[in-house]
Amino acid sequence: MIYTIPDYYKEFYCAADKCEDTCCAGWQIVIDKKSLKKYRGVRGKFMPKMRTSVCWLKGTFRQDKEKRCAFLNEKNLCEMYVALGEKSLCKTCRRYPRHVEEFEGVREISLSISCPVVARMLMERKSPVTFLSYEREGEEEYEDFDPFFFSILEDAREAMIKILQNRTLPIRTRTLLVLGMAHDMQGRINRQELFSCSEVIEKYRGDRAKAYVENYAEKINIPMPEKLFDQLYRLELLQENWELLLHETEAILYAKGEKAYQKIKEEFRDWMKEHSEIEIHLEQLLVYFLFTYFPGAVYDGEVFAKAQMAVYCSFMIRELWMARWVKNEKTLELDEIIDLVYRFSREVEHSDVNLMRLEKIIKL
Repeated sequence: MIYTIPDYYKEFYCAADKCEDTCCAGWQIVIDKKSLKKYRGVRGKFMPKMRTSVCWLKGTFRQDKEKRCAFLNEKNLCEMYVALGEKSLCKTCRRYPRHVEEFEGVREISLSISCPVVARMLMERKSPVTFLSYEREGEEEYEDFDPFFFSILEDAREAMIKILQNRTLPIRTRTLLVLGMAHDMQGRINRQELFSCSEVIEKYRGDRAKAYVENYAEKINIPMPEKLFDQLYRLELLQENWELLLHETEAILYAKGEKAYQKIKEEFRDWMKEHSEIEIHLEQLLVYFLFTYFPGAVYDGEVFAKAQMAVYCSFMIRELWMARWVKNEKTLELDEIIDLVYRFSREVEHSDVNLMRLEKIIKL
């Protein structure tokens, strides 16, 4: 089995009670069957707490009115961890913020930016992210898995990440190159010309594609994305304050119409030129979303939709940044950038319903 991780993977640490927004509140934690069985066997002083803090019928931890886990005490520490040790944690709590994508012979593990510590690690990082692979014994076989198609997706993702990390190009050009490659690959896949996808990858690696896209990028003026932003309201709501943030962003950016929005965008773009780290933040987000979700196209063939998803998520986060920048009278602190990153991720990435619904919306 080949394992792949980002190069900052082993730098992660849990901030525990020092965390600015604990992962033990705000969402329902589902308990795996093995842990649930183990919890039924708990005896001693901790048994009453265990009995009243688990919803045995649903297989979840109970929550209070503020949606805090029943085991989370006033110091933001897990009472189960304190009383029974790390091994007592269920699979969800033990793994988070690690995110695993499974393929035949391959297991890719990322760190979710829904965790404030991970979001900070990524947003504070200046150098391009690299990915490390190593091999361990054991392998699983999957029915209807196409290893040839998967190898093409791996090659395409590698080329896309290299394009996104080419800082001699504006982030807009890099993004259009990635979308162009995915769009052309999708056409070949739809026509059942899988073997010719390698030609597409090579085409977008070349200088002619860069020159064409740079020229195209200068001519187009992307309209106000109000309708795209509206799709966030159609997702399952996980935290009440999220909808308030959406309303605030919408009022700041879109309420006064297209001309006012384009003026804000131009001013923000000028500000970004003086604060080059913002483009680096966007690059890191694009690479993160692409690495995490793009290879999943091996199961449904939706290459272009996966690339669109990476771009949509990254640039909706940028819209949140831009609105906060306006609200702050044209300043934006790193702490605010990080806050908006992990809040977006918590709403979108921690609901399979939201991920599927958003990809379906993007394809329309």
